[in-house]
Amino acid sequence: MGRLDGRTVAMIAANEFEDIELLYPLLRLSEEGARIIVVPVKAGLHPRPVAEKPVSGRYGTPIPIEVMEEGKRYVRSNLEDLDPERIDCLVIPGGFSPDALRIENDVLELVNRMNILGKVIAAICYGPQVLISAGLSRGKRMTAYAAVRDDLMNAGARFADEPSVKDGNIITARVPDDLPEFCKEIISALSRK
Repeated sequence: MGRLDGRTVAMIAANEFEDIELLYPLLRLSEEGARIIVVPVKAGLHPRPVAEKPVSGRYGTPIPIEVMEEGKRYVRSNLEDLDPERIDCLVIPGGFSPDALRIENDVLELVNRMNILGKVIAAICYGPQVLISAGLSRGKRMTAYAAVRDDLMNAGARFADEPSVKDGNIITARVPDDLPEFCKEIISALSRK
C-alpha cells in the first residue's frame, strides 16, 4: 500500500516539455500509488512539425509514452475532460512547454480552479511561468530555473534559490537535479490531505 493510494495527479505538457520532469514524477508518484493522468496540450513550437505528430518532449518522449503501457502507470486525457474536483495535484513540467501553456485560457482556468479548491499545484523549472500568468505568484515564496527568477520577482513572488519550495498549496522546484526533493514535497503534501 502506497502513501498516495486514492490520490489523482494530473500532469500537463505542451510540445518541448522537459522529458525527465514529466517522466520522473510520473514514475515516482505512481510508485507511491497515485493515479496519474497525462494531459498533452497541442500547443507550442516543435522542431519536427507534422500535422498528426503527438505532443513530445525536448528529447523526443511522445505522449502517449511509447515505452510505457497506457493504463498501467498512467492514463491519457484531454484538457477539456479534466475535472479539478477529482484531481488532488497538478504537475507542470518545465522545458519550453510552459511558454505555450501560459497563453492557453483553458490551462489558466484549470490552474486557478485548482488553486481555489486548495489542491496541490506543483511546477518545476520554467513551469512557474504558468503560475505567474495565472496570477498565483504574488506574495508567494517560490523557486524556478534561474532564467525565471526575475519574472517571479517582477510578478511579486519572493524568490528562494532552493531545490524545492512549498508555500501553501504551491510547490516549486528549480531543475531536473531537484526532482527528488520536488517529489518528496508533493508526496508529503498529498499524504497530509
